[in-house]
Amino acid sequence: MGGLAALTLRLCGPQDLVKSHLMFAVREEVEVLKEQIRDLAERNAALEQENRLLRTLASPEQLAQLPSSGLPRLGPPAPNGPSI
Repeated sequence: MGGLAALTLRLCGPQDLVKSHLMFAVREEVEVLKEQIRDLAERNAALEQENRLLRTLASPEQLAQLPSSGLPRLGPPAPNGPSI
Protein backbone atom coordinates (compact mmCIF):
# COMPACT_ATOMS: atom_id res chain seq x y z
CA MET A 1 0.00 0.00 0.00
CA GLY A 2 2.95 2.35 0.47
CA GLY A 3 3.43 2.61 -3.30
CA LEU A 4 -0.19 3.57 -3.87
CA ALA A 5 -0.07 6.26 -1.20
CA ALA A 6 3.14 7.69 -2.68
CA LEU A 7 1.61 7.73 -6.16
CA THR A 8 -1.52 9.44 -4.84
CA LEU A 9 0.60 12.12 -3.18
CA ARG A 10 2.63 12.64 -6.36
CA LEU A 11 -0.57 13.14 -8.40
CA CYS A 12 -2.18 15.62 -6.00
CA GLY A 13 0.21 18.48 -6.86
CA PRO A 14 -0.32 18.39 -10.64
CA GLN A 15 -4.06 17.88 -10.18
CA ASP A 16 -4.27 20.94 -7.93
CA LEU A 17 -2.29 22.96 -10.46
CA VAL A 18 -4.60 21.93 -13.31
CA LYS A 19 -7.63 22.63 -11.14
CA SER A 20 -6.40 26.12 -10.24
CA HIS A 21 -5.65 26.94 -13.90
CA LEU A 22 -9.10 25.74 -14.96
CA MET A 23 -10.80 27.72 -12.19
CA PHE A 24 -8.91 30.85 -13.21
CA ALA A 25 -9.90 30.39 -16.85
CA VAL A 26 -13.54 29.80 -15.90
CA ARG A 27 -13.64 32.88 -13.64
CA GLU A 28 -12.11 34.96 -16.42
CA GLU A 29 -14.67 33.72 -18.94
CA VAL A 30 -17.53 34.35 -16.49
CA GLU A 31 -16.42 37.98 -16.13
CA VAL A 32 -16.30 38.41 -19.92
CA LEU A 33 -19.78 36.90 -20.26
CA LYS A 34 -21.17 39.09 -17.46
CA GLU A 35 -19.84 42.17 -19.24
CA GLN A 36 -21.37 41.03 -22.53
CA ILE A 37 -24.71 40.44 -20.80
CA ARG A 38 -24.58 43.94 -19.27
CA ASP A 39 -23.78 45.48 -22.66
CA LEU A 40 -26.57 43.54 -24.38
CA ALA A 41 -29.08 44.44 -21.67
CA GLU A 42 -28.21 48.13 -22.05
CA ARG A 43 -28.48 47.92 -25.84
CA ASN A 44 -31.79 46.08 -25.57
CA ALA A 45 -33.21 48.72 -23.22
CA ALA A 46 -32.10 51.52 -25.58
CA LEU A 47 -33.64 49.74 -28.58
CA GLU A 48 -36.89 49.13 -26.71
CA GLN A 49 -37.05 52.82 -25.79
CA GLU A 50 -36.32 53.82 -29.40
CA ASN A 51 -38.99 51.38 -30.61
CA ARG A 52 -41.58 52.85 -28.22
CA LEU A 53 -40.73 56.37 -29.38
CA LEU A 54 -40.93 55.44 -33.05
CA ARG A 55 -44.27 53.70 -32.52
CA THR A 56 -45.68 56.79 -30.82
CA LEU A 57 -44.62 58.91 -33.79
CA ALA A 58 -45.88 56.49 -36.45
CA SER A 59 -49.36 56.72 -37.91
CA PRO A 60 -51.78 53.78 -37.60
CA GLU A 61 -51.28 53.16 -41.33
CA GLN A 62 -47.52 52.91 -40.86
CA LEU A 63 -47.94 50.60 -37.89
CA ALA A 64 -50.25 48.38 -39.94
CA GLN A 65 -47.49 47.98 -42.55
CA LEU A 66 -45.01 46.55 -40.05
CA PRO A 67 -44.24 42.90 -40.74
CA SER A 68 -45.64 40.37 -38.32
CA SER A 69 -42.79 38.64 -36.52
CA GLY A 70 -44.81 36.49 -34.17
CA LEU A 71 -44.09 38.93 -31.37
CA PRO A 72 -46.87 40.93 -29.74
CA ARG A 73 -47.44 44.18 -31.60
CA LEU A 74 -47.02 47.30 -29.57
CA GLY A 75 -49.29 50.17 -30.38
CA PRO A 76 -48.94 53.74 -29.27
CA PRO A 77 -48.89 54.07 -25.49
CA ALA A 78 -52.19 54.31 -23.70
CA PRO A 79 -52.96 57.62 -22.03
CA ASN A 80 -52.01 56.19 -18.62
CA GLY A 81 -48.82 54.35 -19.71
CA PRO A 82 -47.26 52.10 -22.34
CA SER A 83 -49.12 49.11 -23.69
CA ILE A 84 -47.19 45.86 -23.84
